[in-house]
Amino acid sequence: MPVYQFEAMDATGEEIRDEIDASNEEEAQTTIRQMGYFVTKISEKKQAASAQTRSGGKKRSFGIGGAKTKHICAFTRQLSILQDAGLPILRSLKILENNQKPGKLKNALMDTCDEIEGGATLSEAMSKSPKVFSRLYVNMIKAGEAGGALETILQRLADFLERAESLKRKVKGALIYPIVVVLVATLILTFIMLFIVPTFETMFEEFGLKLPAPTLLLIAMSNYIAGYWFLLILMPICLLILVKLMRKFRHGRMGFDMFIIKVPIFGSLIEKNILARTTRTLGTLVSSGVPILEAINITRETAGNAMFERMFTRVNESIREGEVISKPLKEYSELGFHPMAIVFWALFGAAPGIAMMSVALTATGTKLDDGVMVQMLTNMATYAIVGGGALAGLWGVTKVKSRVVDDLVVNMVDVGEETGELDTMLYKVADTYDEEVRTMTDGLTALMEPLMIVFLGLAVGFIVISLFMPLVELISGLS
Repeated sequence: MPVYQFEAMDATGEEIRDEIDASNEEEAQTTIRQMGYFVTKISEKKQAASAQTRSGGKKRSFGIGGAKTKHICAFTRQLSILQDAGLPILRSLKILENNQKPGKLKNALMDTCDEIEGGATLSEAMSKSPKVFSRLYVNMIKAGEAGGALETILQRLADFLERAESLKRKVKGALIYPIVVVLVATLILTFIMLFIVPTFETMFEEFGLKLPAPTLLLIAMSNYIAGYWFLLILMPICLLILVKLMRKFRHGRMGFDMFIIKVPIFGSLIEKNILARTTRTLGTLVSSGVPILEAINITRETAGNAMFERMFTRVNESIREGEVISKPLKEYSELGFHPMAIVFWALFGAAPGIAMMSVALTATGTKLDDGVMVQMLTNMATYAIVGGGALAGLWGVTKVKSRVVDDLVVNMVDVGEETGELDTMLYKVADTYDEEVRTMTDGLTALMEPLMIVFLGLAVGFIVISLFMPLVELISGLS
């Protein structure tokens, strides 16, 4: 039996879009009128042909995951230009699909063309490829189709994606230098610990010197790295797996996300980055004509942080009850107390002590265990674990009343609602935080160089002093 797509209006004037099975168009219209709807548009839905037949026998290439953001940015910009030139949407998509390299995006465009040829709209067709076209993307396209301004929406969407990608590249580029410096410093110190320190240890044993505490500690660290180097690789991996497993649970994810946005230095950068992304997303959706409740739901999904997701959920609920956005935005932006967040803070503070304890435990019972050094190191590690964990936990408690959305955002949103320029104000907030993220990133990059120099100086200085103290004693004894 044929399937008919129809658009109609109900008794309240609300637009209805649906499908109905009927033998012919007259029977379909009669059935729709009996449902209490006034038909404004009806057409028979074309039966979907096989994917390979509709795509001209083209084969899909194999791909893992989604498409790269920069490729989606370029595609969106090109599609907006073609639409602005007046080309039909199907022809535009086929032109761009032919220009794509094999991959997920090309496969998605082939599927989108097939769906449109089968009678679907562009937004409906793109929604069939969620790994390439996100819910944000699809809803903006849907709003453009409903408002008859698809080319304008595509331009806004291209601007939004390009800004987001530019900020991401800026942050990644700024992190390359410190990561390279840390890796080089780690390799240098590892080489010293594996090859230089053992040579001095052998020499000290041959002369039967009584080694001072710094030298014993240095040799213990060297033996630890030489004998348990795999732990240095396994411990971060296990920690990462543990965090991922804890984030699988609702309370674990909430606690970690509360912790990560308030961690010193980098937490502020993460928080501002999320604020810039969410406000720009919400502003783009509002300016594109997406209903505010749907826009907030989409923004919540793009936040990537459980604390912000909870806040947007409560804002959505308040709006349904008749509130404006600014009031619940201020009320529900406080972190609040969460026990799992305190656990993460305590683990963060205890981490240096745990590392010291692992060195002390591996040195226990060896020739370095002179009854003093290992005991002293064990005591220091115990104090560091207990004291560091307690202090970090208390620091986390002090963050309970802190907010993730400051008064600047609340006031700008309030003004936007009063003047009817909410999207403009959200864009201004996003621009402000984008600039703050760039400034913080540049500042951290500039700060990393002197910090790494100081760290390397202290590390090398400790190694040199620890090795030369016994040498000075040996030379004095020989003289």
